[in-house]
Amino acid sequence: MEPSENLQTEEPQRDSTEQAAPRRERNSRHDGLWETVRSLLIVLIGVFCIRTFVAEATVIPTGSMENTILIGDHVFLNKLLYGPQLPYTDVRFPRIAPIHRGDIVAFHYPVNPSQMFVKRVIGVGGDTIRIVDKKVYVNGQELVEPYARFMSSAIIPLRDNFPPPVREISELPAAWGLDPNWAREMPHFIHNDSLLVPKGCLFVMGDNRDDSLDSRFWGFVPVQNVVGEPLFVYWSYNAPSREWLDDSLRDRLRFDASIFWNFFTRTRWSRMGKVF
Repeated sequence: MEPSENLQTEEPQRDSTEQAAPRRERNSRHDGLWETVRSLLIVLIGVFCIRTFVAEATVIPTGSMENTILIGDHVFLNKLLYGPQLPYTDVRFPRIAPIHRGDIVAFHYPVNPSQMFVKRVIGVGGDTIRIVDKKVYVNGQELVEPYARFMSSAIIPLRDNFPPPVREISELPAAWGLDPNWAREMPHFIHNDSLLVPKGCLFVMGDNRDDSLDSRFWGFVPVQNVVGEPLFVYWSYNAPSREWLDDSLRDRLRFDASIFWNFFTRTRWSRMGKVF
């Protein structure tokens, strides 16, 4: 009877071992899957935090800041300095640094906050602004502006002589880019032929003075609209403004295909890493 007893004793041990092995394999797979998901979540949370509070990538689609920033420059914005905002809330962190005259800033366009603009700060709250024959005066002193670019010597009202006489504002054509709301508000800020920048606001202009829609045409930028300042160019692609601004799916796909095909020939390699 001993042989049969030995057989009965060994068989349950073998079954138990065979059942434990698949269980360990399943647990190992579950652990591996959770580790992968956990790693991805950590990466996504890290990217979200960096994009929200530290830096954000954006592209410059127009030539209003040439030659300082070119059409097609892809830049990183430093968001930490000016008090990043919690998404989907009105909560903002305190600003680390004040905004100075001469700073280049990215901000939500006051007329359409869904659009991001990049301009240079010419005046801060309390400053007076006057432009005479393209020359900018802040608080009565002419600015030295080696960065400014002019495409024409022609003098045009509003663009090159600012602010215009109050009696002429209503006669300025909207075709010049003058925002109707700004045309109504502007006279309230004109004193002694100069424009007074109210507290908590900025007066901004593009470096390409003859081709920039800025505070001359649509008014002040509230300080809380400022998102950050450009840090450096991480990629620059030479394409006209209309291609960067195309919104239709067909045009976007065509443009993306063009980038893929011309990536090496139209990339401005010399601008990569340019610091502002």
